[in-house]
Amino acid sequence: MKAKYHKIVPSSGSSFRTVLFQEKEFPAAWHFHEEYELTYIVKSTGVRYVGNSIESFDNDDLVMVGANLPHCWKTIGEQTEDVECIVIQWREDLLKHWLDKEEMKYIKDLLSRSQQGIRFDVNLALEIKPMLLKMVAMKPFERLLLFMKVLQKLAVTTQFNLLAGANFTKSLSYKESERINVVYDYLKENYLNKITIDDISEVMNMSSDTFSRFFKKTFHTSFFTFLNEYKISIACKMLIDTDLSISEIGYKVGYNNLTFFHRQFQKNMKMSPSKYRKSYQRIPMRSQ
Repeated sequence: MKAKYHKIVPSSGSSFRTVLFQEKEFPAAWHFHEEYELTYIVKSTGVRYVGNSIESFDNDDLVMVGANLPHCWKTIGEQTEDVECIVIQWREDLLKHWLDKEEMKYIKDLLSRSQQGIRFDVNLALEIKPMLLKMVAMKPFERLLLFMKVLQKLAVTTQFNLLAGANFTKSLSYKESERINVVYDYLKENYLNKITIDDISEVMNMSSDTFSRFFKKTFHTSFFTFLNEYKISIACKMLIDTDLSISEIGYKVGYNNLTFFHRQFQKNMKMSPSKYRKSYQRIPMRSQ
């Protein structure tokens, strides 16, 4: 699966694209495009990559990515329902003649922040959801007016987190992007197994030292740190979506040492697995 530049075609009669996406899974590999993008997950779960950020996502995930920032959403495991999300994409020239106006200063700051990717808090996402759903079926002029209101609402909120590190290298070559997609696909298929540097280096057709340098240069972290972040993202999804015990989840995401699993979870999520589950509880818990 090769990373590539995606060309975006605006909606009919509009200067930007608004679509309700419904498929079995997200088809796009790690990709980029010149357009800014706002994605609202109506129905799906999995792992989201934005730059060097890796997080689990769930229903009502609302994320904005800036122009040319690599990203993708991937479903994990067997899916019982189709993916459903709202995607809005627009070029900078849609707003450029207005960005120096005083009324647009907050939106200008929002566009700047989006170069790292922005995840908005779920309460704000739920508040904006009806506006996004309305936009899909609106006539072009009314859609544009409502879009500006959505941007302003996102621009003035403090309910958000930046995703990619400020030092993430966006200017990747085609070959480098292709390599990263190989890594993502390999992790998706093999995270339950013990993965060594030699294993992944062989898949990449690189020496261990060359692969380690490539990965460190791209993500500003080691491969094994990234691998642990991936496993913890899957664990977060399972803590929310299943009634499996915390011990069972630790084993199912590839940790044979539960003490190490708890330590890695605390390091990545700044809380214990049990506290995380209580924060997002949807189904009755079994004994841990």
